[in-house]
Amino acid sequence: MNPHDHNSEKRPSFSLSLVAESAVDPVCGMTVDPSTAAGSATHAGTTYHFCSRHCLVKFEADPVRYTTSTHAPEAHSCCGGAKTAHQHSPAPTDPTGTAKYTCPMHPEVVNDGPGTCPKCGMALEPMIPQAGEEDDSELRDMRRRFVIAGVLTLPVFVLAMLPMIPGVHLPHGLMLAANWIGFVLSTPVVFWAGWPFFVRAAQALRHRSANMFTLIVLGTSAAWVYSAVATLAADVFPTEFTDAHGTIPTYFEAAAVIVTLVLLGQVLELRARRSTGAAIRALLALAPATARRISPNGAEEDVPLSHVHVGDKLRVRPGEKVPVDGTVAEGSGVVDESMLTGEPIPVPKQPSDTVTGGTVNTTGSFVMAATEVGGGTVLARIVRLVGEAQRSRAPVQKLADRVAAWFVPAVVGCAIVTFALWALFGPQPALTYALVNAVAVLIIACPCALGLAAPMSVTVGVGRGASAGVLIRSADVLERMEKVDTVVVDKTGTLTEGKPRLVTLLPAREFTEIELLRLAAGLERGSEHPLAAAILKGAQDRVVTPAAVEGFESVAGKGVRGRVADRRVALGNRAMMEAEGIRDLGSFATRAEDLRRDGQTVVFVAVDGQVAGAIGVADPIKATTPDAVKTLHAAGVRVVMLTGDNRTTADAVAKKLGIDEVIADVLPEQKVEAVRRLRAEGRVVAMAGDGVNDAPALATADVGIAMGTGTDVAMESAGVTLVKGDLRGIAKARTLSAAMMRNIRQNLMFAFAYNLLGVPVAAGALYPVFGLLLNPMIAAAAMSLSSVSVIANALRLRAVKL
Repeated sequence: MNPHDHNSEKRPSFSLSLVAESAVDPVCGMTVDPSTAAGSATHAGTTYHFCSRHCLVKFEADPVRYTTSTHAPEAHSCCGGAKTAHQHSPAPTDPTGTAKYTCPMHPEVVNDGPGTCPKCGMALEPMIPQAGEEDDSELRDMRRRFVIAGVLTLPVFVLAMLPMIPGVHLPHGLMLAANWIGFVLSTPVVFWAGWPFFVRAAQALRHRSANMFTLIVLGTSAAWVYSAVATLAADVFPTEFTDAHGTIPTYFEAAAVIVTLVLLGQVLELRARRSTGAAIRALLALAPATARRISPNGAEEDVPLSHVHVGDKLRVRPGEKVPVDGTVAEGSGVVDESMLTGEPIPVPKQPSDTVTGGTVNTTGSFVMAATEVGGGTVLARIVRLVGEAQRSRAPVQKLADRVAAWFVPAVVGCAIVTFALWALFGPQPALTYALVNAVAVLIIACPCALGLAAPMSVTVGVGRGASAGVLIRSADVLERMEKVDTVVVDKTGTLTEGKPRLVTLLPAREFTEIELLRLAAGLERGSEHPLAAAILKGAQDRVVTPAAVEGFESVAGKGVRGRVADRRVALGNRAMMEAEGIRDLGSFATRAEDLRRDGQTVVFVAVDGQVAGAIGVADPIKATTPDAVKTLHAAGVRVVMLTGDNRTTADAVAKKLGIDEVIADVLPEQKVEAVRRLRAEGRVVAMAGDGVNDAPALATADVGIAMGTGTDVAMESAGVTLVKGDLRGIAKARTLSAAMMRNIRQNLMFAFAYNLLGVPVAAGALYPVFGLLLNPMIAAAAMSLSSVSVIANALRLRAVKL
């Protein structure tokens, strides 16, 4: 940093923001998304948005009442039991007060409650999993249908398989009875247990699309209708349909087994998909149910977290979770922040230190003042960010989406061609062979395996990153992160702690260290510069009382001056000394250069027009930075330092860390040009920074990485946020990116290979050479397991070591 540039910003404490357009309902105080609001109205030139028609009507009746600063938000049943502005849920809630559900394959589909996707028929998932018991009504329904279908299907299957056992010959009458038993038992299996498939196929038809359930319904319906007609009106079939025994084969067992196996697949898939949201549910579980509030009269009581207001005093005892975000007002403690940051070492907390909701106070007891509650807490924002990232689409998914768009029509066409070829050229009974193979083609095809390949990996991968303190804004960021070969880092606050400390005191012969520090600290009491804070903290640590200052003056780009203890004191850089008439700094110039080479920032002190000494301030390198740089180098990543500090200080820090390239003395706009130059060289650049002046460069880089200890502006410009502000998170993000992209490619390869091989085999491609045909029941088992396999592979990302 430049010594005493008093226009420098002060770095705020940890925060996390999301870019989102929202408004507040003036009647009930609920946060509302304008794009989905129930209504809007304009009053006095301002447009207001409402969560419900009820709120809109009340506002229009008396707009003045609801736009005055004294109005307290109301709560009413029309808001779905929503909390008022003074009642905040510990987890983020949906603006309308009703949980929103979406499709993992089609995130543009959003519903107000549970249901199925009209495009693909897949069960919808909550956009943000809620704390507490999860709604598993669909899983329970599918499980019940599967059990009943299994009980009814078993005898049908056994009766159908008996004639295939060598040496078993069933009388003609028993075979006819078996057909009737198959008809009676398979009918409820197909049309009751399998009814959800018909509903989902019909939804797709109404939306002029086709999906996996379209194929299932066509296949099972064809098998059942053919068998039913063969049982009820066998005379309508020509002789080409009869077998060697003179009977018309039926396929009730195929229809029943297909439905039963698909139901099993749905049960397994729903159970597996519940596991993909485990990361968010684990984050939601961090928030305690209650907080111990201290009333103004000193009385203490446990209250629901939804009743905690900003400004409330809360007591946190040993072993308890911090209920909301706030600052320590009294007492002290040691807080375990590993659940949010992944950092295992507990952090001591003293008065004025910030604490984050969901962390655990391991020892000590303190009183805190709530600063953020409900959806404004860091935990709630992280949950919202992770939820949005999990619903984002990876660019690699585009190919699968294009294939899926024509997949079902192509499979139906293939089934028709299969039927025609077997009917024309197949062995007798040709039409029976044609029907069976066409049904097998319809059943084995699985567009869901293609559609789920990337979304499931993204969901699990983003959740794994969140558990390690690496927050990903969208899936495309993870895809780019894998290709990063150059990491550009700001020095202050990124490589270093961002908290300068007084390191060196070099007094002139006429002064002692204590006197030099007393005068310098007295002058710096009027300054807000980070160097001033370091000098004042150094005086406090050394039990030196700063002298009183009069006539304080800040000279931009040079330093400060004033009268301290009746002496004219100036402090700043060489230009400040020259302004005081001091041309020759003597040995201090050389000694200052030595300090700079050691990574210190040096300011000179003049008293009554004479050099009184020099002070060295250093911003300590983060303890984790050397390991982070080594890890990046081991991964073949080039590390570049980009800083506004002077060249000597920057080179000193770079030498200690082994950084490959240093770009120093740059202004914010020059940082952008430096990033552009690196990208123009063909490098894939990730930029890590934490300040407002880093935001343009973060937005320019291929991947912007914000430190969690930095500013909101930096985080809004970044695709990745490191909650702990630890550069090792970059290596974690890169490792996660590589693992996720590898997992997606595996899923896509499996899905494509399964369908490209399965459909021809089902059509009878192996019959001319090997005499093998694929039974529709086996096709149903393969189809059901294909989606489950994709999800199971994605779940392996939970075990990735970061």
